[in-house]
Amino acid sequence: MNRVLVTGGAGFLGSHLCERLLQDGNDVICVDNLYTGSKDNIRHLMANPYFEFIRHDVTEPLYVEVDQIYNLACPASPVHYQANPVKTTKTSVYGALNMLGLAKRVGARILQASTSEVYGDPEVHPQPESYRGCVNPIGVRSCYDEGKRVAETLFFDYHRMHKLQIKVLRIFNTYGPRMNPSDGRVVSNFIVQALKNQDITIYGDGSQTRSFCYVDDLIEGMVRLMASPSAFTGPCNIGNPGEFTILQLAEKVIQFTDSRSKIVYQPLPADDPLQRKPVIDLAKQHLDWEPHIALDEGLKKTIDYFRRVI
Repeated sequence: MNRVLVTGGAGFLGSHLCERLLQDGNDVICVDNLYTGSKDNIRHLMANPYFEFIRHDVTEPLYVEVDQIYNLACPASPVHYQANPVKTTKTSVYGALNMLGLAKRVGARILQASTSEVYGDPEVHPQPESYRGCVNPIGVRSCYDEGKRVAETLFFDYHRMHKLQIKVLRIFNTYGPRMNPSDGRVVSNFIVQALKNQDITIYGDGSQTRSFCYVDDLIEGMVRLMASPSAFTGPCNIGNPGEFTILQLAEKVIQFTDSRSKIVYQPLPADDPLQRKPVIDLAKQHLDWEPHIALDEGLKKTIDYFRRVI
C-alpha cells in the first residue's frame, strides 16, 4: 500500500484521482484549500478509513510522510484563475516548490499536473511535447500559462540537482462529472445553458478547435505515468486527439440535451488559442495509453450528471 498525497484533491480531476487511487488499494491524503474544490466532490470518500482530508493551501509548507505526490493544486478555468492572478501564479510556483521540497525530504516520487496551456496559441499543430509554445508572458491568461511553465522548470531543476523522481503530465481539455457548473469552461458552459434552454454563447466564430478527453481516460493516463519507469520523466501529453470545432461541440450538446437553445456569438477573449490538439505518441509508447471514450459517449455521461445537479 502506497501512501499518496493528492494536492487539489477536492477538485474536479483531483476527486476522480483520489477515488481511483483508493480503488487501487492506496492510502490517500487529499489536500485542498477549497478555493475551487468542494467537499461535495469527496463526500462519498470520507467514510473510507484509508482516506484523509486536510484543508491546506499549498503556498505554505506541508509536512507529511508519503511515498507519492500528485500535485494538482491550481485553479484551472479562466474565470477562477483570472479572479486573482497573483494568487494563481503563487499557487503554481510556491506550490511546486513546497511539494518538491516535501518530495526531496521524504524521498517520494512526484507528478506535476501541467497543462496544454504551456503551448499557448500554438504555431505548430498538432502539438508534440518537443514544441516550446507561443505564450504571451504579459496577457490575462499568463498567470496560469507561465505559472505552469515555471512549475515544469522547477521540476526538472530538482530532477537534475537532486535526482528527484519526477513525472510531468500535460493535460489537454478534460471534461466529465463533477465539473463546476459555473467554472466558465466550454463543456460545462454549453451543457448548463442547454439544460436551461438559454442561449449558448460561443466566443469568436466557433471555428477554433479543441480536443476533449473524458475524465476517466485522463486519470488512467495519469496513474500510468506515475507508475512508469523512473527514466521516463515526461513531459507527456495526455488528451484525446479527436479534434472538434467549438461550433460542433455546441451542436452536439443541443442535440443530446434536446434543448431549445439558440447559438449566439461574442468576441473572442484575449490570447484564447485558436487550435488545440495533442500528439500522444509518447503516451502510446511509454504508457501503452490512448483514450477510449469518444466525445459523444462522454458528453452523454456528463449531461446526465448535470441534469442531477442543476
